[in-house]
Amino acid sequence: MFLCIGNACRSQMAEGLAKELGKGLIEPFSAGLLAAGVHPITIAVMNEIGIDISNQKSKRIDERILITMDIIVTLCGDAEESCPLTPSRIQRFHWPIKDPINAIGTAEEVMKDFRRARDEIRVKMEEFIEILKQKRS
Repeated sequence: MFLCIGNACRSQMAEGLAKELGKGLIEPFSAGLLAAGVHPITIAVMNEIGIDISNQKSKRIDERILITMDIIVTLCGDAEESCPLTPSRIQRFHWPIKDPINAIGTAEEVMKDFRRARDEIRVKMEEFIEILKQKRS
């Protein structure tokens, strides 16, 4: 499960990337401390790399689902600090990705910041998938 504050940008990107890059290896979910709705620029920058997340929904953390996870990845400090306690069998990772939702500037500057977050998450996801593959072999 990928967690961030509003389940609007970073965790949605991570879920979409995991679905695409981790097919057959990862069954991804995402959630947030709040359900702020999937940001339209998040959808746009994911479409740029051929990943359609337009049908993904913004969700709040459901502790009943959370405790069934094998792995939890937090994408911001607030989610890491506020994530409910989880059983010790659940592996936790933290990827501190700066939130693009607060980007200011021209439309292109804002898009650039969303792309930065997407690309940082993609690098982390590719590394993460390689680790999972090695563990399975």
